[in-house]
Amino acid sequence: MGGYILKRLVSAIPVLLGITVIVFLIMALIPGDPATAILGSYATPENVDRLNRHLGLDRPLWQQYFVWVGNLLQGDFGRSFALNRPVLDEILDRFGATLVLAGTAFMLCAIIGIVAGVVSAARQYRFADKAITAAVILGISVPSFFLGMMMILLFAVKLRWFPVSGMYSMFGGGDLADLIRHLAMPAIALSLVATGVVARLSRAAMLEVLRLDFVRTARAKGVPERRVIWGHALRAAMVSIIPVLGLQAGFVLSGAVYIEIVFQWPGIGRMLVDAILKRDILLVQGGVVFVAACYVGFNIVVDVVQAWLDPRIKT
Repeated sequence: MGGYILKRLVSAIPVLLGITVIVFLIMALIPGDPATAILGSYATPENVDRLNRHLGLDRPLWQQYFVWVGNLLQGDFGRSFALNRPVLDEILDRFGATLVLAGTAFMLCAIIGIVAGVVSAARQYRFADKAITAAVILGISVPSFFLGMMMILLFAVKLRWFPVSGMYSMFGGGDLADLIRHLAMPAIALSLVATGVVARLSRAAMLEVLRLDFVRTARAKGVPERRVIWGHALRAAMVSIIPVLGLQAGFVLSGAVYIEIVFQWPGIGRMLVDAILKRDILLVQGGVVFVAACYVGFNIVVDVVQAWLDPRIKT
């Protein structure tokens, strides 16, 4: 297992390097002059030239890239022009909020999706299966940002059950109960599509496992049906379900960007949108690379867990 983990870590290096190249080129191709955007009303030709030299933007692109990557390898993400603070400090401050939102949404989609898929497979073609399938199709079809806006309209504006936006109340609150009230709607909206995908693929994995010989043998020996499904069959199906969870973790993390905008959640997604509007290049590049590194790291964890469940994967 140690050799397999090392192999996965080494294979992640070219992926991360490729991400840095793509992010850097995309930011370089965005129209407009960053120095002009930073200076605003003070953007005289002399000031623009002076700032470009100070930031190194007058160098060829390949030189700018290697300087930036070299700084990243030393833990220096640069300094935000708009916020006038280190990029890494801003990212770490915002990452906690994104982790709370994305982590809660992922737990919801994993638990509800797997349970729904198992129940649907265990009661194939019955009412429960048809009801879950209809709910899954509806959930996958509704965009998360649209659902979020409808939830705000109904539960925040009309019924006043939940706050409209933010992570904590502006006046008072600040405790766990206040956080849960603010977290409920964005987490549900973010998890809906991923829950449908996990439920659908969990159902397919369980149906395949339930046809295997060891399940028929367990039933023939008189093992209770609940134990056959939730003990033996689900454990075997998790080998196929875990990779799906890894993909949905990336979906949830990327989907947090527009959910944070809809609900004004103070996370990395909202930070990136604000930084793009202000042409804060280093903050955008650092934020995207940080999120991508988290996604790659999570997928390595998923692969290790899958290899632990099925040792054949390591060979």
